[in-house]
Amino acid sequence: MQDSSNSISFTENTNDSSSPFESTARTFFELGSSQRISILFKIADGKCNLAKLSKDLSCTMPEVRRNIIRLTNCGFVERESNGIFFLTTFGKTVLEQIPTLDFLSRNKDYFSDHTFSPLPLKFIRRIGSLSNSRLIVGLVSIDEKLKEIYSMSQEYVYAMIPEVPIDLIESIVARLKKAENKGFRFSYILPTHAPVPKRRKEMLESLGFDELLKRGTVERKMVNNLLIGVVLNDKQACVMFPRVLRSDKIDIDMNSMFYGDNPDFHEWCLDYYRYIWHNARTFDERGLIEI
Repeated sequence: MQDSSNSISFTENTNDSSSPFESTARTFFELGSSQRISILFKIADGKCNLAKLSKDLSCTMPEVRRNIIRLTNCGFVERESNGIFFLTTFGKTVLEQIPTLDFLSRNKDYFSDHTFSPLPLKFIRRIGSLSNSRLIVGLVSIDEKLKEIYSMSQEYVYAMIPEVPIDLIESIVARLKKAENKGFRFSYILPTHAPVPKRRKEMLESLGFDELLKRGTVERKMVNNLLIGVVLNDKQACVMFPRVLRSDKIDIDMNSMFYGDNPDFHEWCLDYYRYIWHNARTFDERGLIEI
């Protein structure tokens, strides 16, 4: 699109060693508009010309045209001869980073005292996958949501939390009884010194837990410490991050969690669970603490 009166140009001084992030800063500057970000997502969704963008975004044609010019000048967008806009490789790649910024921006208060530090870098780089989750706060709300994940499961439940409340044991016992001989799987990971209720052994014995272990219906492993919790079934998932207690101490926060059923969010949680499972060791009852 050619319009010299509306074009915005930047002169890059590649020899200016005092500004190593000049290009990055310019990219952030051009993304500093909700309308321009919306335009990029609309173009990514499918074929759009100026009129369609104006209609879909409920904006005037001059507004959209002005922002399209800026996005074109910065290298995000190009236009075909028929007037249809498309994202450049640069535009597509930058757009893929927006969910990460969106997730962090919406939850900046939460992450003022929570941390990703136990996560391997490869999972931090995919943190935008959590953008379609919602934050749930409060022990009662979390307990109800965890029981829902257990009861609504069709194929499996994978659980990795630092303690085992009695009502969650009751939920999985009920689900395992319902799913007997139907291929349902329950897999869980506990930390070495996880607190467990005294009634746990009695409930598991009534379920024929040892036989379920032998058949592979139930699988379990153990880790030394657990700072990030994950619970998921075949559709829903949740993740709990650690709170920073002081400069040298963090601990998993069981009072808040991110929950969702978006496929990207679910895949992130599933991949993280499998990563920990792969590196976990054989389960050992002797370390558990009955309370």
